Amino acid sequence: MSYSAPKAMTIGHVHLKVSNLERSIAFYRDVMGLELQERFGDQAAFLSAGGYHHHIGLNTWSSLDGPPASRRSPGLYHVAFLYPDRADLALAYANVINSGVRIEGAADHGVSEAIYFSDPDGNGIEIYRDRPMEDWPRREDGSIAMPNARLDLDALLGQIPHPA
Repeated sequence: MSYSAPKAMTIGHVHLKVSNLERSIAFYRDVMGLELQERFGDQAAFLSAGGYHHHIGLNTWSSLDGPPASRRSPGLYHVAFLYPDRADLALAYANVINSGVRIEGAADHGVSEAIYFSDPDGNGIEIYRDRPMEDWPRREDGSIAMPNARLDLDALLGQIPHPA
């Protein structure tokens, strides 16, 4: 007997170990645009978009003042933030670069457009938008084809709506 998760299942939140709670709150608030929902002294905080209880949990319970994890160690590769459309992704990307965050990569995966960078503790972050399912590239057998093509970041920034 095998189990299949329900099609409506989603991943609700990610909880990260961080070395400096204040710095991490500032990053996820100011760079990622999340709102602080709850804080437990100098040990933990919960942030989200749209008033949700939390999309990101941060804690220093076992990591206060610790070094970043080695890139060669097992663990979280990245957390991905899905934006509803290309214009919102462009606005998020503009805020990231205006905040001085170094972009580590960007790709057009056919099914999505993605930009990669890291938080202050070296946790990988992806910001992306999905294309409509009917536009996803497919192989002859119907399976999804996900290329790793260059994403034109200048064209993405051109999607930012300008006030009339």
